[in-house]
Amino acid sequence: MIHKSIKKNYIYNLMYQILILITPLITTPYLSRVLGADGIGTYSYIDSVSSYFVLFATLGLTTLGQRETSYVQDNREKRTIIFWEIFIIELIACLLCTIAYIIFSLKQGSNANLYLVLVFNMLAVLVNISWLYQGMEEFGQIVFKNTVFKIIGIVYVFVFVKLKDDLILYLFGISFFLFLGNLSLWLNLPRYVDRPSFRYLHPSKHLKAVISLFIPTIAIQIYTVLDKTMIGLITNSSFENGYYEQAIKIYRMVLTLVTSLGIVMIPRVGFFYNKGDTEAVQKYMYRGYQFVWFLGIPLSFGLLAISSNFVPWFFGDGYAKVASLISIFSFLILVVGISNVTGVQYLIPTKRQHIFSFTVIVGALINLILNLFLIRILQSYGAAIASVIAETVITATQLYIVRKELSPLVIIKSGYHYFIAGGIMLFALLAIRSILTPSILHTLILIFSGAGVYFLILFVMKDEFFISNLRNILIKFINRR
Repeated sequence: MIHKSIKKNYIYNLMYQILILITPLITTPYLSRVLGADGIGTYSYIDSVSSYFVLFATLGLTTLGQRETSYVQDNREKRTIIFWEIFIIELIACLLCTIAYIIFSLKQGSNANLYLVLVFNMLAVLVNISWLYQGMEEFGQIVFKNTVFKIIGIVYVFVFVKLKDDLILYLFGISFFLFLGNLSLWLNLPRYVDRPSFRYLHPSKHLKAVISLFIPTIAIQIYTVLDKTMIGLITNSSFENGYYEQAIKIYRMVLTLVTSLGIVMIPRVGFFYNKGDTEAVQKYMYRGYQFVWFLGIPLSFGLLAISSNFVPWFFGDGYAKVASLISIFSFLILVVGISNVTGVQYLIPTKRQHIFSFTVIVGALINLILNLFLIRILQSYGAAIASVIAETVITATQLYIVRKELSPLVIIKSGYHYFIAGGIMLFALLAIRSILTPSILHTLILIFSGAGVYFLILFVMKDEFFISNLRNILIKFINRR
């Protein structure tokens, strides 16, 4: 098998993940003013409820499909069987959940139509085969197919969503174009798999793996969806949900830069694990941790420093609380980044999803319990703090469990250069921020100043990871001229 470039696939996957988030991010300043915090909060709550049905339709099949495909990258016959077996499970689960969702939506009274238009989220899961391309390390295919529909979706929002009452049009647009983007992935399917021969298919053999991967998927949903649901139920305030929604949107956008490597590494680690090459697996893991330190530290410290300058001009009036929420979420970038390497990039490809499930379930329970107390006292702040504590427990537990295979000392030592550079950058940004006012120009000044200080310190410290990658970039640039 000829491996695709990890760097190239990282860039492709980064583009894909950012693409998923970029549509709401680009439209957020506009929608914040048109729909208001109340409208955004209503969307956030309805979308969170819809996500539970999407969760059961997905069943953790995306991770399973990617992993199993990575094992048979170089065998078309086996790949064909794996694809159709997993798709059959996906088809059955999606059809059942779609029927259940339609019945549920019809019982929501005056909000029934708002729920019903999100049925395209269910259909998007039904036709989603991005896991095949990810398992084959063909990330460029995913990016190319979805870009067109994301751009159309952005144009749609600015053309059709004009009033606060246009919330239903917004809900329709984000779900319908997601469906079309996933549907377009079927165009190139014949290049990778053949038509199914049903007598050779045995979907039931994957059920045990489906269940074991579905358990952590449910738990992870607590951080991404249940927080918003509990904020809505406990505070009875769509405004609090609106603040939380906007803050977590920015946090996830930044986090994507760090965790995008995870999806790229799953098929690579899975391939070497299936070949029994543990040395190669360990090498990629340590590189993964170093990458998280290298990129995660400046992003975490930078987000903490610039949030108060960024929020006022980006979201407009009435969103001051979002800046504080973003500051809390900034601590999660490193924590989740390290957990992504240990759990997603290591435990899942090496078929130890039961360990991954255990740690995530523990964290989910902690998050749930803390939410019950902290949201009542601190509202949306409480949900954010609960998530930080729960994710920290998950990360620490995973590192402890794999300590004999992946040395915590080696992991920590690989990050000390970046903590020093990041700390100096943070103090520099706080000093600069004190003399600036919230504006696009001043936020850009903070971003470029922070990046300049951080990379200059790494250059002075002669950091091997930074210097080697900088050298490679310069060589490629010179060779192209």
